[in-house]
Amino acid sequence: MDKGLITRRFSRAAASYEKEAAVQRRIAATMTELLIAHVPVAEVERLLEIGCGTGIFSRMLHRTFSPSQMYLNDLCPEMANSLTDLTDGNVRFLPGDAEKYAFHGKYNLIASCSTLQWFKDLKVFFAKIHALLPDDGVFAFSTFGKDNLKEIKTITGQGLSYLSLQELRSLLYENYEIVHASEEHVRKTFRTPMEVLYHLKRTGVTGISQPQPWTRERLQRFYGEYNRMFAVGGLLPLTYHPIYIIAKRRM
Repeated sequence: MDKGLITRRFSRAAASYEKEAAVQRRIAATMTELLIAHVPVAEVERLLEIGCGTGIFSRMLHRTFSPSQMYLNDLCPEMANSLTDLTDGNVRFLPGDAEKYAFHGKYNLIASCSTLQWFKDLKVFFAKIHALLPDDGVFAFSTFGKDNLKEIKTITGQGLSYLSLQELRSLLYENYEIVHASEEHVRKTFRTPMEVLYHLKRTGVTGISQPQPWTRERLQRFYGEYNRMFAVGGLLPLTYHPIYIIAKRRM
């Protein structure tokens, strides 16, 4: 996992992300609805978001909980430019790698949306989050399962090593009580393989490893394989596989 490359890709995609990330916005809305169902608003005084990006989920969290103190963390320092409407007296941006960042204090709610799939060691990170929660504090996140972007991985052989819902539950079991766990498949459709690549570039999600150059021959092969293997009714699907978990800290 090349986090330097991930930072560069997401930084370049920041300007186009809000327009292109319809699926991520839907996931953020689902996460917000789940939080409303499981977390009393009045109990959230200090809130930390991991991987805030351009602030799609951040704004939903801010409107829902209106915490006394809110901290927004992201790997990319440039995301601060997309958060100026939020970062006032009680909302602070914390740039840095959340796996290494030294967060201080306790947070009633720690939330993350469409981010943890980029992390190197979730078991260690989950233990780190546990130490930042008070008794009955809540850790809520969405990430992606094994079918995520399966069309791209099938053709190119490149992709993240996603965990299943059961694997995530197992990592959390020792330190957390899971109060909600679910998953779904969301399919976005495109007219051409070029549109698929354009979508991925504009959301930054191609930042996995140093890719092979897109030569004309490689592009032609990718286009042909995508159409041959996945075209349905003249449209090409791209699969997202979000997983949603809300967990309470075990004492």
